[in-house]
Amino acid sequence: MITCGAEIKGSELILCLLSKQDGLFQIAECRQVRHPLHNPNESESIRKFQRLIAKLFEDYKVTRLVIKERPTKGKFAGGAVGFKIEACLQLLEGVQVELINNAAIKEALQKHPIPIPFKATGLKAFQESAFNVGYAALAEE
Repeated sequence: MITCGAEIKGSELILCLLSKQDGLFQIAECRQVRHPLHNPNESESIRKFQRLIAKLFEDYKVTRLVIKERPTKGKFAGGAVGFKIEACLQLLEGVQVELINNAAIKEALQKHPIPIPFKATGLKAFQESAFNVGYAALAEE
């Protein structure tokens, strides 16, 4: 069972695929971890984006998607394009979609510290937040 941690930054979706078996975490390879939404005002562009993500999840057998929740107001509020991406993801068939807020992520990471430094994971620096989302969700299971 693969869990995908996701962060939405501007008009881009950043992914990290993880699994947990017998208390051990595995980071799964993924052919593409950055997915920009081009032309967010065109319906066909949004449909194409959704099909791309659905195919990726099907290929990697992703059953759960955990998205870092973004505030709707204030200094760090998400933008309209980000919420379109979030809606695309929430409407995916066959994938359990959850939102997790910053406080829950921090609490999970305090209770279940990551056993190795992030640099040792082999992931790109821009994936750290998506990794933390997925790790926190799996650690709390």
